[in-house]
Order: sequence, then C-alpha cells, then structure tokens
Amino acid sequence: MVGLSELAAYSDRLLSVESFNDYCPNGLQVEGRADVKTLIGGVTACQALLDAAIEHQADAVLVHHGYFWKGENPCITGMKQRRLATLLRHEISLLAYHLPLDAHPELGNNVQLARVLDLTITGTAGGNQRTPGLVMLGELPDPLPGHAFAARLAARLSRTPLHIAGHDAPIKRLAWCTGGAQSYIEQALDAGADAFLTGEASEQTVHFARENRLHFFAAGHHATERYGAQALGTHLAEHFGLNFIFVEIDNPV
Repeated sequence: MVGLSELAAYSDRLLSVESFNDYCPNGLQVEGRADVKTLIGGVTACQALLDAAIEHQADAVLVHHGYFWKGENPCITGMKQRRLATLLRHEISLLAYHLPLDAHPELGNNVQLARVLDLTITGTAGGNQRTPGLVMLGELPDPLPGHAFAARLAARLSRTPLHIAGHDAPIKRLAWCTGGAQSYIEQALDAGADAFLTGEASEQTVHFARENRLHFFAAGHHATERYGAQALGTHLAEHFGLNFIFVEIDNPV
C-alpha cells in the first residue's frame, strides 16, 4: 500500500511530466481515497475500464488517455458526467500520462513497442525546447520486405495493419510513434527512414508515402499503445508493493 500523493508524485518525477507541453494535464486527474493498494491499468479511461476497476475493488486507475483535453467542452454532462460520477462515487483515483508515457526511454509506448517488434533503437527525431522528440528511430535485425513486416505487425499486435507500400526495397531503417502520430511522417522521411509506423492514418498520409517512396504502416492507435501503461503499472507495483491488473478493453481503432 502507498499513499496516493506519494504514488502520484513518484510517477510525475519518473515520467518527467514538466518536460512536456501536452494537450491534457498529466498525473493525478481525479482524487479518490488516500491510500492505494490495488491499481487497475488500461489504455483509455472509458466507462468499461471504470466498471472493471469497481469489480476488482481498485483504489486507482492508471491510463494513457485520461480526461480534460484542450479544446473540449468543459461542461460536466453526458458521458463525462457519468465517468466522473463513477470515480467520485466509488472514491477511485485517476492517474493519466499522455506524451510523457509515449516518450519515456524505458517504460514508454514507443520503447515498449520496439521490444514487442524486436527493433533496435538508434535515436529519436523531432522535439523542441518544450517537448522531447517523440518519433523513435531504429533498425530491423534483418531487412524485411514491406509485406513481411506487415505480417509481423499482424502477428505481434493481433491486428492487421494498413500498409501503404512506398517502394519495393526491403525495410532496414524504421521510424515510429505510437497512436495518432501520422502527421510525423515527414520527420520520418527527413530522418532517412525506409518506413514509418504509427497507429492511425489520414487521407493525405497515403499520398505522402507513395510520392516520397516511404512505406507507411497504421497498426492501430489502441494496439500500438497497450504497452506503456502495462510497463508503468508493473513498475509501480514492484516499487510500492501494489496489486496491479491491466484490463484489455478491445478497440479496433
């Protein structure tokens, strides 16, 4: 068991939340009971995950996608009211880490995805004075044709990816950023990658990949971001002696 304030402060320091200019608040978003013994993890703080937390008698929920995004309607109505009411009624805390959990060099979504896919990390691209580089660069152990790498993605992530073939040569150098990072494809090209992997695709991304002879893979926002919350939750459980349970809420996007 650990105090909620200690758990939140430790996680904030671990993920260096102050280094990121994000689209949402990182850290403790909803305060529940003072102590945490059981922690539920998930990708998104959806109602199904909150219901699972109640079922497991959890004290806190840890996610990548939390609440209070910039530009959203601030009114506490409808779905937002139901979610917050669930947390407050059951005194369950919500901790959420967005970009800090993408970029962490050991527990982050990008590093964890590299481990799942057997990628060798060589560096990062992008970033500025407000936010570290979010695009990861690396290499495959052995060059693979585009269709073979797509098959690896399907096997490892249990989801058939969208593959836009940019050229016929095998893929050796890869750039990737999990989730909805399709707009970073230009950074991948500038970094000399043969292919760019992310979670989602936009209409213009297809043309960019084809016309610049760059393989593009959209392997699923949810599917590429399962691993950071799992790694962070496991770390916190080991560090504080918590009971951690990751709950997979199926999402085809």
